[in-house]
Amino acid sequence: MLLASGYVLIRRGRVAQHRLCMLAAFATSMLCLVSYLVSHAQAGSRPFTGQGPVRIVYLTVLISHVSLAVIILPLALVTLRRGLRRDDARHVAIARWTLPIWMYVSVTGVVVY
Repeated sequence: MLLASGYVLIRRGRVAQHRLCMLAAFATSMLCLVSYLVSHAQAGSRPFTGQGPVRIVYLTVLISHVSLAVIILPLALVTLRRGLRRDDARHVAIARWTLPIWMYVSVTGVVVY
């Protein structure tokens, strides 16, 4: 919701609110990542027991989620840095890629969980 709100805010020209929303989205994403890593370190991994087509769908979503999650962290950091420095042209150029990937990773993270 924070990512979508941030997008709407910038489209309406509300830069200060956009910035706050995106910083909150980044903080929330980092909290989710840290909680996942701590949980995974303590509990380990559990195999997916589903069979048939649901297994194929789950593993497809999982593989795409993990692959893009690795990419999104540095991408989000660069995007955030450019935005905070008001390097607007370069920020917009990378944000066009960052936003859809970040949204996909956020949604599929909930689905996989």
